[in-house]
Amino acid sequence: MQKDIIVLEGDQTGQELLEESLRVIDPHVIDIDLRFHRFDVSLENRRKTKNQVILDAADAMRMAGLGVKAATITPEEREDVGSPNAILRERVDGTVIVRTGRRIPGVRPVGGVYSPISVVRMAVGDAYGAKEWREGEGLDEIACRTEQITRRHCRAVSEYAFRHAEQNRAMVFGGPKYTVSPVYEGMLKEEMDAAAQRHPQVRYEPQLIDATYALLLTKDGDALVIPSLNRDGDCLSDLVMQMFGSIAGSESLLISFDENWHTSVVMAEAPHGTAPTLFGKNVANPMAMILASAALLGHIGGQAAIVSRAITESVFEAIYDGIRTADLSGHATTTEFTDEVIRRVRTKLAVWPALGDKTSF
Repeated sequence: MQKDIIVLEGDQTGQELLEESLRVIDPHVIDIDLRFHRFDVSLENRRKTKNQVILDAADAMRMAGLGVKAATITPEEREDVGSPNAILRERVDGTVIVRTGRRIPGVRPVGGVYSPISVVRMAVGDAYGAKEWREGEGLDEIACRTEQITRRHCRAVSEYAFRHAEQNRAMVFGGPKYTVSPVYEGMLKEEMDAAAQRHPQVRYEPQLIDATYALLLTKDGDALVIPSLNRDGDCLSDLVMQMFGSIAGSESLLISFDENWHTSVVMAEAPHGTAPTLFGKNVANPMAMILASAALLGHIGGQAAIVSRAITESVFEAIYDGIRTADLSGHATTTEFTDEVIRRVRTKLAVWPALGDKTSF
C-alpha cells in the first residue's frame, strides 16, 4: 500500500540535510512504496507566496498524516513572514513536540547519562504567542504578559508521555512548578497525576521543574520521559541534547491527536537550525535528519517500522565504527556518512529475513 509523505523543503544546510535523509528512505533503498509530495517552504518562497505555501503544506499533512521538514530561516523583522513552525503547529493542531536524547557511541556524555531521555513538550500556548505590553515610565515601568494553557493540551502531553514511557519501559519524571503556580502550572500536574492513574504500570516520579534540572545529572541509569510546558520543554530539550554530546543526535517530532489521543499527524525534523556557515561545504552532520525520517517510518508501522529500526541501528553503528562527521571528531563528509548508512540499511534488510528473526520481520 502506497504511503504519501509531505516533504517541506527548507533553507541552506537544512535543505541539504533533508535531501540526504530522503536518499536513505528512497523506495529503491528500503523497498517500501512511498510517494513524496514536495512543498518549497524556504524563506524566499514564503515571502513570495505570503505564507500560502505553508498553509498548503500543512493542509496536505493533515490529509496524509505524515511530513518531514527541513530546517528553515525565521526572519527577525516583525513585519516579515514570521516563523513557519508556528503556522504549521496551529494549522495541523500540533500539540506535542518530542525529542529524545540518546547515547552517541564514542561521544562522552555529561554526568554519565546513558539511558534515553525524552522531553514531551507542549507545542502551543504558554509563553509563546502570549500578549505582552508595558506600562509606566522610568524605573516604575512594568512589563506584563498574559499566558494561557488548556486542559486539552495538558492532557495530550500527559497521556502521550505515559504511553511513550510504557512503550519504552521508561519512568515519567519531572513536571511544572505547581507549588508556585497551582492554578496555571498545576493544571499540567493534575493531568499528569490522572494519567498516572490510567497507566499504573508506568513508574511515575513527579518533580518540580527546578529539581528536574538538578536531578537530571543523577538519573544516569533510568530511561526518562519528561512532560513539560512549552517554554520549560524548549529549554529542557536543548539541555538534554547537549548532555548526550550533540544536538545532531536526535530527531524532533511534532504530533497532533484525534479525539481518542491517537496520533493523527506526525511531522519529523531535525532539532537544529540551518547552519549557514556549513552551507555548500558537504561537512554537516545528517544524523538528526536521517533519524527524523526513520522515526517517521516508525509511525507508519508494519514493514516501515522494521525499516525504521534498520536505519536507526545503521546510524549508530556507523558512528561506533568511526564513520563520523567533523562535529563528532571524524573525517567523513555529509555524503560519505549517508552512503555508509544506506549500505548498512541494505545489508540489514537483506540479511534479517534469512535469519528468521521474528522480532525484525
